[in-house]
Amino acid sequence: MRPSAYPPPFDSAEFVVEPSAPAVERIDVGILIVGAGPAGLAAAVRAGQLLEERPELRERLGDVPIAVVEKGKAPGAHLLSGSVVNPRAFRQLFPGLPTEDLPFRSPVIREGVYFLTEKRAMRIPAPPTMWNHGNYIASLSEVGRWLAERAEELGALIVPETAATHLLVSGGRVVGVRTGDKGRGRGDVELANFEPGSELRARVTILAEGTQGHLTGVALDQFGLASRPQVWALGVKEVWEVARPLDRVVHTMGWPLRGGARHREFGGSFLYPLDDHTVSLGLVVGLDHTDATISVHDLLQELKGHPRFRRLLEGGRRIAWGAKTIPEGGLLSVPDRFHFPGGMIVGDGAGFVNVPALKGIHYAVRSGTLAAETALESVAPGRTAWTPGALEGYDEAIRSSYIWSDLERVRNMRPAFKHGFVRGALLAGAALNSLGRFPRGNLDIQSDASSYLFLGDRSLSYPPPDGKLFFDKLSSVYLSGNQTRDDAPNHIRVRREVPRVVAEAWVHMCPAQVYEIADGGREAREEDLVSVDVTASNCVQCGAITAKGGRLTPPEGGSGPEYSVM
Repeated sequence: MRPSAYPPPFDSAEFVVEPSAPAVERIDVGILIVGAGPAGLAAAVRAGQLLEERPELRERLGDVPIAVVEKGKAPGAHLLSGSVVNPRAFRQLFPGLPTEDLPFRSPVIREGVYFLTEKRAMRIPAPPTMWNHGNYIASLSEVGRWLAERAEELGALIVPETAATHLLVSGGRVVGVRTGDKGRGRGDVELANFEPGSELRARVTILAEGTQGHLTGVALDQFGLASRPQVWALGVKEVWEVARPLDRVVHTMGWPLRGGARHREFGGSFLYPLDDHTVSLGLVVGLDHTDATISVHDLLQELKGHPRFRRLLEGGRRIAWGAKTIPEGGLLSVPDRFHFPGGMIVGDGAGFVNVPALKGIHYAVRSGTLAAETALESVAPGRTAWTPGALEGYDEAIRSSYIWSDLERVRNMRPAFKHGFVRGALLAGAALNSLGRFPRGNLDIQSDASSYLFLGDRSLSYPPPDGKLFFDKLSSVYLSGNQTRDDAPNHIRVRREVPRVVAEAWVHMCPAQVYEIADGGREAREEDLVSVDVTASNCVQCGAITAKGGRLTPPEGGSGPEYSVM
């Protein structure tokens, strides 16, 4: 049974509209950036830098030359990553700024990679892709807030709590976005505090929504930008206060994941020191797994029972939790084009993540920088971004950058693991040692929703929550600071009647307990249809459902998690 056989009630054309607001009601901006993540904010910073050098162009772009719309409560509120950051793109964006002034916690001094069994941790040589000498430990939420401050200093207008829900398209080109209404209740009824959305008209629109971006997906469909599927992983992360300092960056592979080809469980864990008494830890698992009872949240709880993790965490206190998807297809899954008439796609939305290196933030910053440079050239006197070929320079800049060369060398490493851990490791090792020349060509890649599912028994070993070391999903959602109203309209599109095995996959996969099988459904055979209940207010907008047979759309601006140290 495959989730792809039960597609959601979703049509991207629903979110493409002609501009209709009269001039007195619309908001005109120069460069419009959708998403205040590292890619979008880097684009805002770079555009601001260039406009400082060209005041006549700033004047030409109007009263609001640069605008950033962000669906979270504030910049950083929806940002989550491991994260160990390569500073290269930051140094390019801020030349001359001392590294100690960049928004990082500390340099990586020591690191270790371990293969876990249920009771043991065996240290193994770190693959060259995972060497982190010269990199820095950071909180992506903090990085986002810092970049937002730099962008505002350069004249960018940042508009938080604003969801971009529709692409404005006129004459086959994107001319801005429409933002979502606020103050609607269940069934889309208007409440007393109702505020209609607005039209933002722009000369150039940069989509920087991050992983599983709504308008990014709409643009990919509407302009035929992608011919290959993306594949995803789900990461669940916790931040802990601990008594003993952690003196190194730790990555693990092996347990609690199974290595057989039947299960297709690809992933690993991380454990990073944020300061002497705070650590971040998390587990990342590919969403092409086949056992419907795989729950990344519960696997992370199980991982914490391993002696290596338990010794560090016992007596400590969990202070933050969150979840996010990660695009893992690499070069085999990026769009055929990164620009469309009137706009460009940057960062995770374009799939710029190097899975073997566990890196993507510096690619996001670099792609945002390159998009800003292309955007400013396209709106120079005598030019428009809608002219055919006006934004092709962005694609050329990406393909001649280290983003492209890095991803090309490791393009076959992720799909190699569909054959199981041992064979996958051998193929990945050959690809790494040959700098991507072996195996020749490109390995096949399939969408996560097309993976065959079976109803296994992995959930039987998940530890029961004790409120000290192991935690349930609902208490974790509370810790995320989730701001979604209980009476808000449902923003999740899924089929409400699906085979039990598909429903079980959604129930277990979701880290926020959004999906439940209706009464009596859990006694059904795995191929029998069951009803699925959706509690959309629990959603932390991780995007996993979009990978596995549903579709996440933007909820009301300002809802969702409120991350601060993730």
